[in-house]
Amino acid sequence: MASNAVDIAFAPAPTPQSLGEILDSADDGPEDAVIITDQQEDPTTDSAPKDGFCVECEDQAAEVHCESCENAFCDVCFTSQHSKSRKHHIRRPLPKVTKKNIPDGNGRTPTAPNGHAGDETPCFSDDAGIDGHGDWFIERAKYTPLRLTMDERKLLRLLEAALEVSEYTDKIGAAVSVFKPKRIVHQIKELCSILSGLVIASDYKRGQELFAERDFESNEGFYKTVFELGRRYKILNPDKARTTYGKLIYLVMDAQDPAVADIPIRNVYDLLDSCDALDLLRDNRVSVATQEVIAEGRPRHEIQKDIKAKERAIETLARTHSKGKLDPETIRQALYSIGDNHAFLRVNRDPCDKMIAYLKKYFDPASPGTSGATSLAIRSGRGGARLSHDHAKQYQYVLQSLTLWREVLHDMFRLWSLAEEDLLNPAIPYRLRDTGQGLNRMAQAPKTVRMMQLILQRAQKSLGHWVGSSVIHMGDHNVPNAFMFIDKYSQIYRILLPICTTISLIPELLEKPALKKYIEAEFGDIDSLIREILADFFRHGFDGSGADSFYDAGSCIDGRLTSAWNWCSLLEKKRYFPVFLLCGFAGFDGEW
Repeated sequence: MASNAVDIAFAPAPTPQSLGEILDSADDGPEDAVIITDQQEDPTTDSAPKDGFCVECEDQAAEVHCESCENAFCDVCFTSQHSKSRKHHIRRPLPKVTKKNIPDGNGRTPTAPNGHAGDETPCFSDDAGIDGHGDWFIERAKYTPLRLTMDERKLLRLLEAALEVSEYTDKIGAAVSVFKPKRIVHQIKELCSILSGLVIASDYKRGQELFAERDFESNEGFYKTVFELGRRYKILNPDKARTTYGKLIYLVMDAQDPAVADIPIRNVYDLLDSCDALDLLRDNRVSVATQEVIAEGRPRHEIQKDIKAKERAIETLARTHSKGKLDPETIRQALYSIGDNHAFLRVNRDPCDKMIAYLKKYFDPASPGTSGATSLAIRSGRGGARLSHDHAKQYQYVLQSLTLWREVLHDMFRLWSLAEEDLLNPAIPYRLRDTGQGLNRMAQAPKTVRMMQLILQRAQKSLGHWVGSSVIHMGDHNVPNAFMFIDKYSQIYRILLPICTTISLIPELLEKPALKKYIEAEFGDIDSLIREILADFFRHGFDGSGADSFYDAGSCIDGRLTSAWNWCSLLEKKRYFPVFLLCGFAGFDGEW
């Protein structure tokens, strides 16, 4: 359906320059110069794909050979390329190929090493096929950012302070009818000047050494380093820098500097590979050294035992694997970074596992039962729903959505890396567009979409029959760019965690006689209360509601998350809302 949103302006893909040249260059053109690009470009390369890889995407193992096209495709590309005029082409499945005989292929063992929270359940993301825990760690390390050191954290605080006072997105994203390059250069210079001043104020001697020449080009390396710290910190801590990260990533987009865009996020794999020390990740003690020690429901002596075992494993690895450029402190940083990844998975992904467990425990997929509280059926027009599903269909729809969310969060670090590659690719322009929620930067994200298609396809294969639409919105008025996509999916735990926490704390309410009397009088018993909360969320958190128009709502991949957020906004009107408050609920953005 065509959108009525208004196109405001287009950003070009300028001639490659260094960041210093952009900042130091004199903009002789008028401020109101108009630069318009007619279309978004999907950059491709002319190089032939590697043997054994898909001819279309060139980064996934070939699984199907098309006899008519005489080319090999992965399942995702074959399906997308043969949905219309080529749908009668003859396909022939290719032998199953693993990482052992395809160089640079992606893979993951179906089960992760013991001791990693949440990884004990089978996963079907795109690292299946690796044998051994060491290979699992190596593959995971490629997308695990390095934890910041103390010196890096000092620079990070200065960057955050500069971004806090900057009005970059306000000035550049203003409702104007033309694109103004001079204004962009001025705002970038202003931010860098603020950052320079803060460095001098915090460490005068170092500031004098860095900025003695008083020009941007000579300090290009410093700015690139600081910007990388901000990006890396955000990936490791999605709940932090919620306003400043947007300014940072949009600033680097506008700089259109290949030197900045090509600086990858420092990760564990690159660090160890540069020191020829990848064998560290194949050491069996890495599982113990990186495990997250969970305290819930465990006696103190067991917790202390696990902590001591973890510390002992870290020190042993740091001592036995240190060599040359790889000192013990660097090894500790790498191990702590992998541990941070496990902590991320527990906080962000495990609520999806818990909600799936609740769904299977309290509801029967085959029968809604005799009570209306056990039925998940919804009908369009009732209770705000825009979908019509019977109980069995809604059960499957909810299970699919939660499973898909789990897999997205499982691969969030990889998705974030690809999203930044799309955002910072100078060959992909953006345009300011009124999406109904103000002006947003609309840009294609081919790598991010590709990864989402892989995740979705494997989720569909694992669950069998798929209910609803498989459309992935990206680069349109629903999800304007890859940054918006990442921001939406990094909020999933903010929806699910308060629900899981409330349900886990309800039994404690019965220990107080007055609260026990209230619950029994209002809801009957604990199971009835929990079932009512879950049934309402599973019905109306996945009913296609929440969009501004009927055509933007529904069962698409993005719409499922929109419906869940809409349910959150209506929580205060639910009759069980006081129970949330009694359990310490302070909002879906609050602390428990």
